Amino acid sequence: MGLRRAAVAALLMGLVTGMTDATAAEKKTAAYGTWASPITAARLAGSEIRLGDLMVDGGVPYWLESRPAEKGRYAVVTPDGAGGIRELTGPEVNARTRVHEYGGGALLAVGGGLAGGRLYFSNFADQRLYTVPEAGGAPQPLTPEGYRYADCVAGAPGHLICVREDHSAPGEAKNTIVSLAVDTPGDAGTVLFGGTDFVAYPRLSADGKRLAWIAWSHPNMPWDTTTLYVADLTPQGLGSPTAVAGGHDESVLEPQWDADGTLYFISDRSDWWNLYAWHDGATRPVVAKAAEFGGPLWNLGLTTYALTGKGQAVARYSSQGLDRLAVIDLKTGKAHDLDLPFVGITGVRLLGPDQAVMIASFADATPAVVTVNLATGTHAVLRRPAPEGLEAGLVSRARPIEFPTAPGPDGQARTAHAFYYAPTNPAFQAPAGEKPPLLVKVHGGPTSAAKPSMDMSVQYWTSRGFAVVDVNYGGSTGYGRAYRNRLRGNWGITDVQDATAVVAYLDKAGLADANRAAIRGGSAGGYTTLAALALTKVFKAGANYYGVSDMESLAKDTHKFESRYLDSLVAPYPAGKAVYDARSPLHHLDGFSAPLITFQGSEDAVVPPAQSRSIVNALKAKGVPVAYIEFEGEQHGFRKADSIIRAQEAELYFYGRIFGFTPADTLPGVAIDNLK
Repeated sequence: MGLRRAAVAALLMGLVTGMTDATAAEKKTAAYGTWASPITAARLAGSEIRLGDLMVDGGVPYWLESRPAEKGRYAVVTPDGAGGIRELTGPEVNARTRVHEYGGGALLAVGGGLAGGRLYFSNFADQRLYTVPEAGGAPQPLTPEGYRYADCVAGAPGHLICVREDHSAPGEAKNTIVSLAVDTPGDAGTVLFGGTDFVAYPRLSADGKRLAWIAWSHPNMPWDTTTLYVADLTPQGLGSPTAVAGGHDESVLEPQWDADGTLYFISDRSDWWNLYAWHDGATRPVVAKAAEFGGPLWNLGLTTYALTGKGQAVARYSSQGLDRLAVIDLKTGKAHDLDLPFVGITGVRLLGPDQAVMIASFADATPAVVTVNLATGTHAVLRRPAPEGLEAGLVSRARPIEFPTAPGPDGQARTAHAFYYAPTNPAFQAPAGEKPPLLVKVHGGPTSAAKPSMDMSVQYWTSRGFAVVDVNYGGSTGYGRAYRNRLRGNWGITDVQDATAVVAYLDKAGLADANRAAIRGGSAGGYTTLAALALTKVFKAGANYYGVSDMESLAKDTHKFESRYLDSLVAPYPAGKAVYDARSPLHHLDGFSAPLITFQGSEDAVVPPAQSRSIVNALKAKGVPVAYIEFEGEQHGFRKADSIIRAQEAELYFYGRIFGFTPADTLPGVAIDNLK
């Protein structure tokens, strides 16, 4: 349930102006945007260490850590037993798969832990699957080039079962489930299941006799419609598959077998991703809750729950944008929430009989790998790769807001969701009566969600005197399928309406200055940024990170996973070409007047550089103030420290020029065409 508008406004006003007279007397008065901050762009880049692909083998956890200072490569690491970590792959390895381009599930450990097990991982440079002893050693390639692998599990002795994406021939890649003989170097795998456009989650039963997996085909995305299959696994391959769940407008995710042969899975058949069980041909709900136990499958290998083997599951669920951890009785469905300080949770795994491990994010500290004692409800930080947090009083904490937006198709009033961050710096206060400039942050996806986790890229702005609002516009996950479906056929409408409505709401509450409102977003959020600038006059500036400017070009020129995504977001193509033109910022150049800065990776296969170059060149010719920075060697999202630093400092410099303030930082200049 969202907080009442008046209560939220009062609460948030306190965040901007609430301070004792004594505290105010110690602060330096300076205009918003000009505050000096210890959160430099370099410090921000140092915090951009990403954690992923957490897994456990023989009671030993393994995970991936990105290395911004090493051109964004991902290293396979494990605890060293002395409070630190040990890298198992070496500086030449970048453990990242490009299946679906977004990857995920690049790592597997098999064999019982460090003593005698082996690691298997995808290497980004050639996308081959490699192996290395868990105790460390030289990685050895297993598979030929031309194939990509992800989401692997141990199969019969000497075999892995993996999702394989075949790029060995011209045309669209082929996605299948394969059995891979790891003792036969050069084996590309034997196909166990094909015939659909996409597959995920191959999961073998405890007795090794049955395989479960999910599959879907164009034009569906995995949060729209998937089917859960089960088939007998024999030395000759798979028997006839049985559809267990899913089908039209049902998204099924995360199948997991229990030792008794029960297959658990997550389905949104109730309009919420909840936990279900299938046994002896019958399906029953395990827990029914107006909350999301699953999430959008952008990255393979997503795990939000783990079976304990004791009749329980430990599960993450999301309610009103906030993640919680619960222990669930699998027979009764009774859920016991654990009192933990996490606001975001991913990669839930079982570490021991009463211990789980996961990646957690916090409201006031950087993400960490944590262990949770399921019996006591206590937690411990196993690894926090980035600096723990910020100086006292410097953290701007997210506050949920629910605000009025455009009515629905039936004319009924609707609200949307966001997280608001007030300008916060213990050394500064603004002149009396001044409202802060506002950055409206639009997440990507667009089927994704903003979380209230501490994000240095947000704190960078709030510590300089900006207000930031992170919008969970209609179409975002975490609020049920009905909210997610608001964007069906309405991308470029609903998201823009919500992003603009929050500006009026915050301005009226005195929490932001609508005359200094900027919008920023990456990928799908970049598209919303461009659309809002083209179709409204609400924003006075925009920062576009590798966003879509021409929907028709995207429909023609993108990777397989998203090649039909726009069918549901916009309209089937080419029949809906007129709708594509009407929603494309490139076809609304007359609507642009606010200055724009655009950032792009030269090797982006999701939103190719031509998208950014075309809108920048068109606006330059039209006379709109515009700046463009393209980063060589970056893909969809920047992973190199130098790129992160340059983009952050350039954006701050840009806002200073546009809004007429001088940042406290010493910043390299940016060429802004048409700015007088």
